[in-house]
Amino acid sequence: MVPPTRQLFFVALVLALFLAALAYFPVHAQSPILPIGKVVQIKAPLGLPAVPIPADNPPTEETIALGRRLYYDPSLSADGTISCASCHAPKFAFSDDRPVSVGVGGKSGTRHAPTVINSAYSTTQFWDGRALSLEEQAKGPMANPVEMAHNLEGVVKHLQADPTYPQLFKSAWGTDQITIDMVAKSIASFERTVIAGDSPFDRFYYGHDSNAMSSQAQAGMKIFMSSKKGNCEVCHTMGKDYSLFTDNKFHNLGVGADTKGELNDVGRYAITKVDDDMGCFKTPTLRNLANRGRYMHDGSFPTVKDALAHYIGGGNWNPHLDKEIHSLDRLTFDERDDLLAFLDALNGKLPDNIGPPPGLISQGH
Repeated sequence: MVPPTRQLFFVALVLALFLAALAYFPVHAQSPILPIGKVVQIKAPLGLPAVPIPADNPPTEETIALGRRLYYDPSLSADGTISCASCHAPKFAFSDDRPVSVGVGGKSGTRHAPTVINSAYSTTQFWDGRALSLEEQAKGPMANPVEMAHNLEGVVKHLQADPTYPQLFKSAWGTDQITIDMVAKSIASFERTVIAGDSPFDRFYYGHDSNAMSSQAQAGMKIFMSSKKGNCEVCHTMGKDYSLFTDNKFHNLGVGADTKGELNDVGRYAITKVDDDMGCFKTPTLRNLANRGRYMHDGSFPTVKDALAHYIGGGNWNPHLDKEIHSLDRLTFDERDDLLAFLDALNGKLPDNIGPPPGLISQGH
C-alpha cells in the first residue's frame, strides 16, 4: 500500500504538471462572432408569436440587408446561375411551382422546395428535419451537388474576391475577412423577416372582427377544427394566442407510396434510423398556400384542391401510415368547398423589402 503522504505527493505533482501545461498551451474557448450594428426587433404580425432569435445571431439592419443580397445572388452557385431565390421565389410564395427544383447544370432534386415563409418558427429545417437552425440550413444548398453545386470554401473565396462584399461584411460584422458562418447567419437573419400573418383568419379569430372572414370560411374553420369532421388541427395546430398551423413534427401521409405500400422516399427515417419515422415528413405551415403550389414533399399535387383530395381518400396505405390519417369522404362537396375557403383565408400580407435588392439581378424561372 502506498503511504498517504506519497499519494498526496503524486496528486500534487500531477496537478502541477497539468497547470503548467495549461500555461504553456492555453485553451481559449472561441466565442461566436456577433454583428456590430444595432439590433432590430422583427415585428410579428397579428396571429404569430415573437420571432425566435438565436443568442449568437441577433438581427441588425446590416446583416438583414446583407443576407437579402446573398439570398438573391446567383454567384453563390458554382456557375453563377442559381440563387436561393431560384428555388424559393417570391412569386411562388418563396417556394417553387415545379414538383422538384432544378439546380446547376439542369440537375433535378428529389423533393419539392418548401416555403421560406414563416420558416423562422420551424424547430427543424428541410422536409426531414436534418438541420436544426436556419443558419445550418443555409449552408446545405450551397454545397449540394444538385443544387448550387459549390463548396463552402469556394463560396467564401468568391465573396472575398468580390469588389463589394468585403466592405458589406465589415459594416455588418466588423471585419472584411469573410467566413461561411457570417454568410449563413446573414442569410438566416434575412429569412427571419419573411413572415406572414394578419390574414383574414387572424383578423377574425384574434382581432375579433366578425366581418374579416366570409361565412363560408367560418364554416370551413369549424370543419378544420372538428375531430369528427376534418381533424386537420391535429397536425396543423392552432392556439389561443397564435397559430403556426404546424406541429413542427413529422408524419407519414402515404405520399409517395405505391399500390403495394412501398415508399419511394424514407423521409425522416434516413436521419433518425427510427422505424416509426419511416416515410415521415415535416408538417408544413398552411399559411400563404396561394401561389405556393406544388404541394407535398414531392410536389405531387398541383393545387390545394388536389392535396385535399389525398386526405379525402385517406392517404395511400403503407405499414407506417400515421394513425391520425382517416378517410374524409364523409365530407359533403359543400363542406369540402368550405374547407378550401378557410384555407384561402390563411393568406396574409408579406413585409415590404423582401424582394431582390436594387441593382442585383436574381436568377429565377
